[in-house]
Amino acid sequence: EVRLVESGGGLVQAGGSLRLSCTASGFIRDDYAVGWFRQAPGKEREGVACITTADYSTYYSDSAKGRFTISRDNRNTVYLQMNNLKPEDTAEYYCVADHSPFCDLSGPHGFDSWGQGTQVIVSS
Repeated sequence: EVRLVESGGGLVQAGGSLRLSCTASGFIRDDYAVGWFRQAPGKEREGVACITTADYSTYYSDSAKGRFTISRDNRNTVYLQMNNLKPEDTAEYYCVADHSPFCDLSGPHGFDSWGQGTQVIVSS
């Protein structure tokens, strides 16, 4: 089983930046999808970004494109660089992983491992 631990959340003003980190324990092989979901109060969880370990392909939600960048190091850490943050980005952000070579951000059902979450608050 893969254990995921997020860090890097916090309070930031609109227009600012944050970088979230996700460190995976357990064995992430070259056939995993690792990404980020978020959940704002009163809303459903929504996929934000994902990266495949096989070829580093990246995928983004429409709201993340152009502002967020997902990346990984050569070990077991995945990052989400978030720039030009908006108040509507306020949410609990979860690192996710799935034993699959494909990223599916359409819903939380596509990922079987979840971190505990880290809170991001963007003030206006």
